[in-house]
Amino acid sequence: MIHEDEVLGKAYDSRLMRRVITYLRPYKGQVTIALLLILATGAVELAGPYLTKLAIDTAIVPHKPDALLPIIGVFIATLVLGFVLRFAHNYLMQVIGQNIMYDMRVQIFSHLQNQSLSYFDRNPVGRLISRLTNDVDALNELVSSGLVTIAGDLVALVGVVIVMFILDWRLALIGLAVLPVIGFATWWFQGMMRTSYRQQRVRLAKVNAFLQENISGMLVVQLFNRERRQYKEFDTLNEDYYDANIDALRVFCYFFPVVSFLGTLALALIIWYGSGGVLEGTITLGVLVAFFQYMDRAFQPIRDLAEKYNIMQAAMAASERVFMLLDEQPTISDPPQPKRLGQVVGDIEFRDVHFAYNPDEPVLKGVSFHIPAGTSVAIVGATGAGKTSIISILSRFYDVQQGQILIDGTDVRDVAQAQLRRHIGVVLQDPVLFSGTISRNIRLLDEDITDEQVKQAAEFVNASLFIDRFPDGYDHEVKERGSNLSVGQRQLLTFARAIAFNPAVLLVMDEATSSVDTETEALIQDALLKLMRGRTSIIIAHRISTIRHVDRIIVLHKGRVVEEGTHEELMARNDYYYRLYQLQYQEQEGQEITAA
Repeated sequence: MIHEDEVLGKAYDSRLMRRVITYLRPYKGQVTIALLLILATGAVELAGPYLTKLAIDTAIVPHKPDALLPIIGVFIATLVLGFVLRFAHNYLMQVIGQNIMYDMRVQIFSHLQNQSLSYFDRNPVGRLISRLTNDVDALNELVSSGLVTIAGDLVALVGVVIVMFILDWRLALIGLAVLPVIGFATWWFQGMMRTSYRQQRVRLAKVNAFLQENISGMLVVQLFNRERRQYKEFDTLNEDYYDANIDALRVFCYFFPVVSFLGTLALALIIWYGSGGVLEGTITLGVLVAFFQYMDRAFQPIRDLAEKYNIMQAAMAASERVFMLLDEQPTISDPPQPKRLGQVVGDIEFRDVHFAYNPDEPVLKGVSFHIPAGTSVAIVGATGAGKTSIISILSRFYDVQQGQILIDGTDVRDVAQAQLRRHIGVVLQDPVLFSGTISRNIRLLDEDITDEQVKQAAEFVNASLFIDRFPDGYDHEVKERGSNLSVGQRQLLTFARAIAFNPAVLLVMDEATSSVDTETEALIQDALLKLMRGRTSIIIAHRISTIRHVDRIIVLHKGRVVEEGTHEELMARNDYYYRLYQLQYQEQEGQEITAA
């Protein structure tokens, strides 16, 4: 399977370029000004060699110093004007590039937020971040330093050729005679450079992937003393990347001397023919000197080709990956005319539900159960039984392949996702916190939730017991992923968040107490008992000891409902639930003996 970072496409793709250009449309006025500025810059810079010719032919050769001063004045004026025009052009194009980067990042981020959860199952986080950063930067480089500049270079080249033919068509033909050879060298360079660029990108992607994997798993690397082995593997990948860069440098080392040799050859031919013309009086000295300068201007775009080609290659590869992301459609979408839930009471029903993440690997097989409004249900089962999938399809992060999931008699697929999830409060096994204050993590930037409501939610779940110990209280800064808080503290904050948003009926907890200590679990259980009163509640937990207080327990086994009832009823049946309970009791008893 080819990694999408390895697919580079063509060096220039008109289809992709047309899509890139659409981002210029909101700034077409500024782009037009930038084009005019680059054309004016090229015209002004064309005047320099011609003024040199005038200075030589009308002042220096005839020994007329008085005629030299006006020409010098005009020459200085063109230099100043050229500086102003080029500065204005560069500044304007950089501003346009920054605006386009802003627009693209907003579009990509918004698009990612609307993607279905299955999309993030298939795409690593590092790859998506690369789209928002590296690839958008590559497109900015194309816009700010590529498109308009290439157009300006081409116009400048055409202008130089025209002026050269006007001055002396014979010298022009001699000077430009090497262009076919340069064209062949350029074609060869593009093919070699494309191969080298692909090798660089592929090897860099491998280095980045290895780094991300090892930094994330540094605990395991050090725990199993794999530092030397991982170092050797990284050294191999790094050496491959080094070799790819050396290959690219070798291509440059071939190309630039060839262009320089051909440029020098062209100047030599001009000197050979032009000096004879000067001696014979058919060509003026000023024309010959001007031709030296114009030839330098003519070869400048060719010398810049390597840089421009790299920019174009990177931009085409980046645009292809960005547009692949933007063309990805959500697998879960709202119906054309969604139904409104109205006043939700929380009656939940699963009717013959079949679900699979992969077609050949069914997770739920004909699951049916009914949860009356206001009741609490626990779902238990061995790992892989399908417990968490119940929550995912109830929240419609995924759609079922067969059957129905009803809330108050309405199929969840007929309801807008935002309205459905507004009534579902979810607390996950792995607490998700963001960088920012405690208050910010509880309200998640919802300005409708007041500071007082934030404090009430924290007090409700007993989170205020540790928050009040911080000198800055609710303004205490939470580091990335909540690394400066304990697991229990992080979990309590996610409980406070769920309560602050006050889901109308449904509160779903996915093994929310499986990673906390006994004291914190007692605090959470106290909050749960208060929170579940009058609400339809679904609790998923490994530890059966935490769910005895629920109204009903549903036992899943290999994707099927095998038992339902209260704790006492299920224990009396001496079947699946009984065996699960006995296994956990024996495991807990063994842990207590080991601890003693």
